[in-house]
Amino acid sequence: MARGWRHASWRWRGPEGYGSWTPDQAPVPTDGETWAIGAVILNQDGRAFAQKRSPHRRLFLDCWDVVGGHVEPGESLLDTLAREVEEETGWRLRRVRRLLGITTWTGDDGNGTRHEADYLVEVDGDLEHPTLDWSKHTACDWFGPNDLSRLKENRAPGEYLIHDLIATALQDRPD
Repeated sequence: MARGWRHASWRWRGPEGYGSWTPDQAPVPTDGETWAIGAVILNQDGRAFAQKRSPHRRLFLDCWDVVGGHVEPGESLLDTLAREVEEETGWRLRRVRRLLGITTWTGDDGNGTRHEADYLVEVDGDLEHPTLDWSKHTACDWFGPNDLSRLKENRAPGEYLIHDLIATALQDRPD
């Protein structure tokens, strides 16, 4: 089993579980909660960007992941979203299309429960040349409907959050 989270402790709920939602109604972390965000980025062909985490990372070793990271103290989820997109790819957040879902999970790193809000976003920048931190990632690629099985690499059955997020986002792709 790939290192990362304890399967039994995560749940994913789509935005329908939170009523109608707009970007100005983003969840607001409360004191004592640890939050992270994820950004599913689609290119002009409707393919989703993912990056493969290094086998030396603390969580989710050698697994495909979306752009994202932890919310810093005093930062809103949407501020974190913009910061992480720029830090991890060099691209700039243009628009949040929608909230894909919220996940609650517990990593096997001893840092407790985390809440993660994952968004479908649009970005500006050179989508053919992201500026990855190669000490944290070993590859990147664009995924379409026929590539989804690759997102399950190095994940145990039932630990397919990234696969499921991207599959959901691809339903919004332009035809």
